[in-house]
Amino acid sequence: MPVVDTAALLHWPIERLRGCIAAYSQLQELERLSPPRVMLVEAAGIDWRNEPVALAQAAAAKTGDLARLSQVDLEVLALTIASGEVLHTDDYSLQNVCRAQGLSFAAVSNKASKQQWRWELRCTGCKAKVPVTSKEPRDCDICGSPMLVKRGR
Repeated sequence: MPVVDTAALLHWPIERLRGCIAAYSQLQELERLSPPRVMLVEAAGIDWRNEPVALAQAAAAKTGDLARLSQVDLEVLALTIASGEVLHTDDYSLQNVCRAQGLSFAAVSNKASKQQWRWELRCTGCKAKVPVTSKEPRDCDICGSPMLVKRGR
């Protein structure tokens, strides 16, 4: 039973969704993105679940992807961690966290990411670098300038 993100719910044929695992919060996201698709997806026999997101948040913080993931993304990631199943997603940040955690993933309709990325906060003033550990923007502890999320070198 693979875990599917919202891209799969939107693009896969209904028959392919039967027996897949998804988060309840994805229904609200689907309602916002494609109201006509909701009734079809609800009738597809999907295993709707909820899991605590603490492990997913910790895993995303380690790679610096936490700021790039929505609450729905974190819930889908939590399902993947808890089930150990393959995650079907086009979201590169989800793929990045899965790769770092040794979890399997597959792309839905785009190409899968090819390498592991590490994100960091870089000061716009003094160029200091620190790991990304939360979603909150912050200023540099050294010079007070704003810090931006950049891919680590």
